[in-house]
Amino acid sequence: MRKLSMEELNRLSVDEFKATEKTPITVVLDNIRSLNNVGSAFRTGDAFLIEKIILCGITGTPPHRDIQKTALGATDSVTWEYVKDTTTAIDELKKEGYLICALEQVEGSVMLHEFNPTPGSKYALIFGNEVFGVDEKVIKSSDYVLEVPQLGTKHSLNISVTMGISIWDFVSKMGILSK
Repeated sequence: MRKLSMEELNRLSVDEFKATEKTPITVVLDNIRSLNNVGSAFRTGDAFLIEKIILCGITGTPPHRDIQKTALGATDSVTWEYVKDTTTAIDELKKEGYLICALEQVEGSVMLHEFNPTPGSKYALIFGNEVFGVDEKVIKSSDYVLEVPQLGTKHSLNISVTMGISIWDFVSKMGILSK
């Protein structure tokens, strides 16, 4: 075995990325305070060809050097928009036919590994503030609340880890990797 060179990875250019059919997933960031987590959302979104990222509330927007530090240029490839109020963004997504999935620990949540996306559906995955989580109004507006199971002593995962696990799970279950 040997490590592959950048050329051997055969990645898309930004123009090719923009022209490629996207995974039917939109990420909604609900009041994310860390610009590094915002950058991670862009980088993860690029890795899995998501449709777009919606930045809400206090969530920082590009261009910003702290976002760029973790995004590594993904702010150029992944489509994004800013919407002040997360519930307004959700209302629009519902009109566009998205199923809304908040990632949070709540009474009656569905464990991520037990959730099976419906073939042909579009999903909006909502990730919340690093301290307070997904806002209660947003949870009430969601079609599903999914939870990443945890076995240790900590109460939560970093949002960037939760995004990676969740989007990977959806992409895997939707059969996108086998296309």
